[in-house]
Amino acid sequence: MIEIYTDGSCLGNPGPGGWAAIILDTNDPDKTPSRIKGNCPDTTNNRMELLAVIEGIASTPSDRKIKVYSDSKYVVDTLNKNWKRKANLDLWEKLDQQIHNRNIEYIWIKGHANNTHNEEADNIAQQEANNIAQNPPTSTNLSHTDKTGKISMVDISNKNTTLRIAKATCDVMTSHESFLAIKNNKIEKGDVISSARIAGILAAKKTSSIIPLCHPILISHIEIAFNLDEANNVISITSKVTSSGQTGVEMEALTAVTISALTIYDMCKSIDKQTTITNIRLLKKSGGKSGIINFE
Repeated sequence: MIEIYTDGSCLGNPGPGGWAAIILDTNDPDKTPSRIKGNCPDTTNNRMELLAVIEGIASTPSDRKIKVYSDSKYVVDTLNKNWKRKANLDLWEKLDQQIHNRNIEYIWIKGHANNTHNEEADNIAQQEANNIAQNPPTSTNLSHTDKTGKISMVDISNKNTTLRIAKATCDVMTSHESFLAIKNNKIEKGDVISSARIAGILAAKKTSSIIPLCHPILISHIEIAFNLDEANNVISITSKVTSSGQTGVEMEALTAVTISALTIYDMCKSIDKQTTITNIRLLKKSGGKSGIINFE
């Protein structure tokens, strides 16, 4: 008989995570238990719990009877009670492959209940999560090129769905005459600010049609704000885009302010040939493995 004690940990859920499995051979009580572990920079607690079970079973001979002990009801009840699998389907498929035609029993144990092996697995998993959080992986490779250097859309199918938010800004510098005409709604083509806001919203939703390698995403909310600085004849545009998905919304936020600015330029070019669009930049992003990045 082989006993496997597994546990997973995640900081933030989603966030940096770790997993561990303690493997004991009850036929040889003097044998030192095997300990395997791993981590992931952007994951969930359930994925780490699953991965611990997968890797633990994969580390054992296929002809041995196994008892898997886990404090995850998500894992144990899905296996024992046939709970419907709604997420992490890639890992469930891997687990199905590992357990096919094997004699395995799945047992739930209460976490933090002074079970020596469960506590050890928990401690190792937490340590792995802390390690990857403190030392995130870095890469100098461009994400949109393959091994041969050809352009390629990034595969996001295995990324976790998280709340993604991005803010961007840009400035439109005008003549004083043009600025006052915009402010007082005297532009012949119509309401410049309202038109620019609508254009920015539409552009954010169409970003994947404009930028070749952007993924089509489901946007939850778009905000576009305008600040009119009469002393400097500058219109500052700020966008905030929100989505719950597998990829960020930085490009949507940047596209929104850019098209808003171009709309102002288009509507005012008849009276101001020197309107300048400048300082297009990302202000803030959150969600995904890189967490919060703030340039404000």
